[in-house]
Amino acid sequence: MALTMNDVDRFEAARPRLEAIAYRLLGSASEAEDAVQETFLRWQAADINRVEVPEAWLTKVLTNLCLNQLTSARARRETYVGQWLPEPVLAGDPMLGPADTAEQRESVSYAVLALLERLSPNERAVYVLREAFAYPHREIAEILDITEAAAQQILHRAKKHVADGKARTEVDEAAARRIVDEFLAAATSGRTEPLVRLLTQDAIAVGDGGGKVPARARAFEGALAVAKFMRGLFKPGKAKRDLVGGSPDVYATTANGDPALVVVLDGRVIGIMCLEVAPDGIAAFRNQVNPDKLERATRRWAATDHGDPLLRVF
Repeated sequence: MALTMNDVDRFEAARPRLEAIAYRLLGSASEAEDAVQETFLRWQAADINRVEVPEAWLTKVLTNLCLNQLTSARARRETYVGQWLPEPVLAGDPMLGPADTAEQRESVSYAVLALLERLSPNERAVYVLREAFAYPHREIAEILDITEAAAQQILHRAKKHVADGKARTEVDEAAARRIVDEFLAAATSGRTEPLVRLLTQDAIAVGDGGGKVPARARAFEGALAVAKFMRGLFKPGKAKRDLVGGSPDVYATTANGDPALVVVLDGRVIGIMCLEVAPDGIAAFRNQVNPDKLERATRRWAATDHGDPLLRVF
């Protein structure tokens, strides 16, 4: 059955919410876009007249597509080269979804997206639908074909797994900029001690190059090890310039609601470093340099005003 313009408009009105759900479920903006497009194809092939609540139908189809994707993704990630990190999404991107409550903001933070990788597909779906989009347990049960009691139990387990991770401190845009400025000043000082003072004792630094860009296979752990790595990372050198093809600019912004550095070369985003802030300092640096996971960020960067760079590295 051919879709009417009203049917198409109804889907397009739901698209931002569907993309935000899919991104939280998959941790990948590109895969989220694909899942939403597949949902549209299912919508196009459906008997629309028999769909009583289109929004609920679309959410159920999308969620189950994402659950299938998560199951296959687990197998793929076993052979992934190096560390796997989510795809960061820059400030203002509609794929970040609602940010009215602390739960909604936390559910899309880069740290929590990384923690969600510990969950089973069903746990991840229940957590996202409930915490980020406030779906009632009854509707979640219908979407996942489980009982309402089971949905409540799954949420309890999922929240416990997420709570076992590091405590996150929310920061506003001005505070995020101060944190980034302090970090850059320490990282470019050529000394380790200023960096150590900014970090928690158990700080970590991890990078995702996807086998396409050099990135350490194991995380740096501990304030001293992370500080030494960061000092070396920001130290200029011809080998680094040759590796990336020039001297990139570094900007301060937020990604997934966290303070972030965006590294740009000739208009292309070649790296995003997300900082996880804890009450006693910077607890983690998660560096995304896999070019496949920076395509949306590059498009977003080209379409927005981002001011002047903080510095030019290498």
